[in-house]
Amino acid sequence: MIPKKPTLKKITPSFGSSLLVNKHVEFLKIEKPFWHFHPEIELVYVNKGKGKRHVGNHISYFNNSQLVLIGSNLPHIGYMDRMTTNGSETLIQFKPDFLGEHFFKIPEMQAINNLFERAKKGIRFNIEIKQRIGSKIEQLVHVEGAQRIVSFLEILNDLATTDDYTLLNADGFAFEALPQDSNKIEKIYKYINNHFKDHISLDEVADLVSMTVPAFCRYFKKSTGKTFTKLVNEYRVVHATKLLTESDHSITDVCFECGFNNFSHFNKLFKEFTGKSASKYRNEIKNLIQ
Repeated sequence: MIPKKPTLKKITPSFGSSLLVNKHVEFLKIEKPFWHFHPEIELVYVNKGKGKRHVGNHISYFNNSQLVLIGSNLPHIGYMDRMTTNGSETLIQFKPDFLGEHFFKIPEMQAINNLFERAKKGIRFNIEIKQRIGSKIEQLVHVEGAQRIVSFLEILNDLATTDDYTLLNADGFAFEALPQDSNKIEKIYKYINNHFKDHISLDEVADLVSMTVPAFCRYFKKSTGKTFTKLVNEYRVVHATKLLTESDHSITDVCFECGFNNFSHFNKLFKEFTGKSASKYRNEIKNLIQ
């Protein structure tokens, strides 16, 4: 059931703590992913897990692990299709001023303050930094009081001073949610997630949010920075990367399983989105695993 109010997610740390730190060793299916935002910055470390990430305009699939920093009010969807057998997810959520209004504005904290600004576009940290501080992030669960704050500042400093990262929305603007748009966008994304393998007409999705097709197209492009068709194709390509990684299906079968009805069109879009052909993508993944 779609909530009637905009999805501003309320986050409350436990008593006596300014950070919310949680570690999940099992990804529960009962908490369905939804399009949401919150003023808190969110650091997510997944160790031996996999799923889709959708942060702002960015959609991609991760396999084995990830380290992502999501800035204040940057819309995102809880990781779809996520699963783990012997891994975990550690989640840290905190307000930008959790140490006081002026703490991160002093000269010594400038690098971390700049990190918070970059995080408004979403940051995916790459292999070297992820391997170096992943265990430190997991250890925060077992540390309390002042030592937790000191350890967390060390983690933030590591993240702030590395160049081993990729901006997820590096197209020149910080994607921040307007509360009144949240409900419509959530409806649309849920519909795409459930139907991207099928043909989706503009008429049916515009009707879903009670808009005419021209008004919907203008609204969607303004809200997401992408056309509706481009977003649906991205969902399909991301699902293709998942199947190429996890299954032995032929590339032709993957194409049609993801909702494409033209193989050459699939190849063209896959290369545009990933920078390589589907066959090269699969071979690189296999070599990486081996």
